[in-house]
Amino acid sequence: MPPEVRGAQVQHVSALPEGPLDTSWFPAGTPELPLGHICLHWEPASHAGWDVTAHLGLDTTEVLLASWPAAPDDWPRLVRPTIHEVTGLCAALAVATSAPDLSNRLAGV
Repeated sequence: MPPEVRGAQVQHVSALPEGPLDTSWFPAGTPELPLGHICLHWEPASHAGWDVTAHLGLDTTEVLLASWPAAPDDWPRLVRPTIHEVTGLCAALAVATSAPDLSNRLAGV
């Protein structure tokens, strides 16, 4: 990773097992991730492979979502299922939390 970034922010993850994992660089010094966004960070592992971590943006903080120590060179294939599931859960949570507000507005409450 370039030295001026802290990771790669996931923009889109395919539902297909061999599908793409689209990212954009997340600059160092950028405030916390937006709600539901995921940032991947990787660096060479001490013996072989890559140490990969994923962080998830929440309302008021950022949390460690997962880590894959000494992941093989094809680590995007390894992390893609987890990233896909979490992005789906975050989307469902966003809908579920906004549904009561929408329902109240439609009901004129």
